[in-house]
Amino acid sequence: MNNASLKIGPYALDSQVVLAPMAGVTDQPFRLLCRRLGAGMVVAEMLTSDTRLWHSRKSRLRMIHRNEPEPRSVQIAGTEPEQMAQAAQACAANGAQIVDINMGCPAKKVCKKAAGSALLKDEVLVRSILEAVVGAVSVPVTLKIRTGWSPDRRNGVTIARIAEDSGIQALAVHGRTRACGYHSEVEYDTIARIREAVSIPILANGDITTPQRAREVLRHTGADGIMIGRGAQGNPWLFREIQHYLDTGETLPTASYKEVSAVILEHLQRLHDFYGDFMGVRIARKHLGWYV
Repeated sequence: MNNASLKIGPYALDSQVVLAPMAGVTDQPFRLLCRRLGAGMVVAEMLTSDTRLWHSRKSRLRMIHRNEPEPRSVQIAGTEPEQMAQAAQACAANGAQIVDINMGCPAKKVCKKAAGSALLKDEVLVRSILEAVVGAVSVPVTLKIRTGWSPDRRNGVTIARIAEDSGIQALAVHGRTRACGYHSEVEYDTIARIREAVSIPILANGDITTPQRAREVLRHTGADGIMIGRGAQGNPWLFREIQHYLDTGETLPTASYKEVSAVILEHLQRLHDFYGDFMGVRIARKHLGWYV
């Protein structure tokens, strides 16, 4: 049995399982679906901290929407403290109730700008960014990181302490370093050390694809919750399956063919309604591939 609860700022989540922000994946149609199927919170796609670039159709569609379930969380990425602070203020003005900072993305196009997980190399800059963003908004600020820059520089504990000192209210940790990308074996020992080092809520992330693995990770790390990224692609039922298993120790039956079909059709309709028929068809293709 599991009696733990997860709270971020004033928001008590109704599940310990959270949807990770994923560019090109966690758009509004997918967020609404995952929330309905049991996610305690869903995080919108990453936005650049350069608000001058927010006027494109692509960026506008990534914005948070006030009619979405609370708490509404959006992620920003960048390297300049003042610019990040301004982006956070703009997100809050647009309806974001939580602002998440990306220091976990290993993508080359992000890291070559020294953003995302590349920031983990510069602990002084990390502190400057976190303090600037926390000081700029009244909503809770959260942070997503990796265990460090490389296997020989796993400085996740130091970053976590900086985060707590700077006023970050929850921390999600992916169990790989920036250098490891998504290819090496995920490790949870560093997440366990981070849990021991700070008192803010910790979300464990990385290769969690079954309810059993989720419980093992929570036991091993002592984390307060689980963040699911790629494991939810084509499997949005994973959120309710994990929480049910954590609560009862019992495995939910696999979703029926009828329900799977209904969810796929619901998702397709949401994509068409949100993007229009031209883009909706194209964006739906990857999701259909994951479902099958």
